[in-house]
Amino acid sequence: MKRIAAFTLLIAMALSLAACGPSNGGADNGQNNGSDSKSNGSAETIHILFGHDNAPGEPLSEAALYWAERLNEVSGGTMVLDVYDSSAAGSKNDLLDQMMAGDAVMVVGDGGFATDYGVADMGITMGPYLFSDWSQVNKLVESDLWKELKEDMAEAGMTIVGDNWQYGARSTMSVNKIDSPEDFQGLLIRVPNNTVQIEGMAALGAAPTGLSLNEVYSALQAGNIEAVENPLSTLLANSFDEVCKYCVLDRHVYQIQFVVIGTEFFNSLTPEQQKWLVDTGTEAGVYQNQLMEAAEAENVQVLKDRNVEVIEIDYDAFAEASKSFYTDSETSKLWSAGLYDRVQEIIKG
Repeated sequence: MKRIAAFTLLIAMALSLAACGPSNGGADNGQNNGSDSKSNGSAETIHILFGHDNAPGEPLSEAALYWAERLNEVSGGTMVLDVYDSSAAGSKNDLLDQMMAGDAVMVVGDGGFATDYGVADMGITMGPYLFSDWSQVNKLVESDLWKELKEDMAEAGMTIVGDNWQYGARSTMSVNKIDSPEDFQGLLIRVPNNTVQIEGMAALGAAPTGLSLNEVYSALQAGNIEAVENPLSTLLANSFDEVCKYCVLDRHVYQIQFVVIGTEFFNSLTPEQQKWLVDTGTEAGVYQNQLMEAAEAENVQVLKDRNVEVIEIDYDAFAEASKSFYTDSETSKLWSAGLYDRVQEIIKG
């Protein structure tokens, strides 16, 4: 029954997208999952739907459009990214289901969603307070372990075509002040709807709930939740400062972001097309990271200017409070033996 409902939803979504078109101004191809003939010749144009949850103007949104522009340039117009922001193409789970079914769909992913789609070891990257800064993240991404994880992803049907995207450090905005781990006890907080992030917040004693980002503002207004977490750019882009007057810079996740496409579809591309996609995705990741770094430096002041109280924390105290995630959570039971120790050796070496 769930599959039937999901299929019905996807049909309705496809009809809706055909009417509104993609945000990059590209041609509306109807299906967004195949090739069509170019008007100026017999060569085929490959359209790839790239959907994400972020609002226009956010670093990730700008980088997605940059990627579309660069891919169009290097491919001579034979490969087109049809970019949809703000969940306009559907939720991340909807898009992942389409991608896994073989459609030409590209999705922004992370360790949380990778876990729910069969690559449990990748989930450790979204664990609470695993990294204390971006240099530790970079050590992991440059390691042999990361290469193994990428291979595991491809074998599970999700080929990573952009693995250098740093989404941002995730912090928490709330309607009530938070300045110690004890303040997370029973906290009704929105997190993305994946097992890793739900269990990560639960390890702090919070009461996490998985909601789509576009449902959060009204849920905060109604008092159904008390807090929301994300990088500052995303929190501000969604105007959560209007309903949350406290922001604790807990930076509980330094989020490795990667962009995935279905392995089946990726393997249908020529080696040249694969290279175009990966190379321009890497360029876009560099661009995204530059935007993210600049935005993070400005956003704290923006919050203060909007009368939000910004709170720094004792990072070590919060990290200690969340340690049960790495030993007692259902997520940790799925990891390869010694994974946590191996990650610690890499990032602290």
